Amino acid sequence: MPFAQFDRSQLRLRPLAERKHDIDRSVLVAPDGPRQPFDHPALDDLAERIVRGARAGRTVLFACGAHVLRTGNGPLLIDLMRRGLLTHLALNGAGAIHDFELAMIGATCESVARYVRTGEFGLWRETGRINEAAVAGYRAGIGLGEAIGRMIEDERFPYRQTSVLAAGVRLGVPVTVHVAIGQDILHEHPNFDPAATGATSYTDFLIYTQSITKLDGGAYLNLGTAVMGPEVYLKALTMARNVAAQRGESIKNFVTAVFDLPDLGGDLRAEAPKTDPRYYFRPYKTVLVRTVADGGTSHYVQGDHRLTVPALYDRIVRRDAGARGGPVASP
Repeated sequence: MPFAQFDRSQLRLRPLAERKHDIDRSVLVAPDGPRQPFDHPALDDLAERIVRGARAGRTVLFACGAHVLRTGNGPLLIDLMRRGLLTHLALNGAGAIHDFELAMIGATCESVARYVRTGEFGLWRETGRINEAAVAGYRAGIGLGEAIGRMIEDERFPYRQTSVLAAGVRLGVPVTVHVAIGQDILHEHPNFDPAATGATSYTDFLIYTQSITKLDGGAYLNLGTAVMGPEVYLKALTMARNVAAQRGESIKNFVTAVFDLPDLGGDLRAEAPKTDPRYYFRPYKTVLVRTVADGGTSHYVQGDHRLTVPALYDRIVRRDAGARGGPVASP
């Protein structure tokens, strides 16, 4: 006997105009805007390795959790893409939703505590259009990130200039979206097509893996993503190394970094034992230890994304200007 399934056709969707938004465009950080001071000894080395790798045609990949965009860093990521210093941006499903909503209405984010009580959390009509983009992307044979970015660009969303997904389409830089079905509000909607979303997100995984084949000499940064970032990176790196080994090549000379909030302690060169709760924080053991054990280097930068990402951006831009013989004034 088949198990009973929930009937999504019974759901009632409301327009975004009726939602109370927690975040608007006032959070966006401009490349030449004011900064809150932040310093960390790893930032200069990361900036040097990122600039050197990007200018040598190697992969510089940032995998971002949704809070990186919610704290306003989209314009900085776009500027790095425009300068050729960020060659691949990876998002989780929530990151794509926030980027889409900010591009469409200039606001995003809702109170879970408020709307889950009334059975309205995530059930907003316009946001569900991302599911339409997934279907269109599936038919076109492209990845989910490009499909959403095309919708934002083609329909000329009012705030598309600060959308990382739209920027990827304009600049020809892959912005991939890595979805776990059941985790995002889009999966509540009656128009959700799991086959289309699964296929387009898997296309993005293969695009991501192709970028990882050029990671030697480059950089991988895991910014505020505790599961998607390290897990997608681990599988992609394994695939890339498998093929490289068959050619007598290797992928081991690169730098990784984790930007996050937990205090992981001092020496992060060896993974914590299984009796230590830090062992189960995937970015620590996967990004900082295991995947760089054969010759790479890694850094942990603890702090709020409002502070850490702008500080890294500034150093990257200054380092690139210095390498090109241009002015090295602070942005």
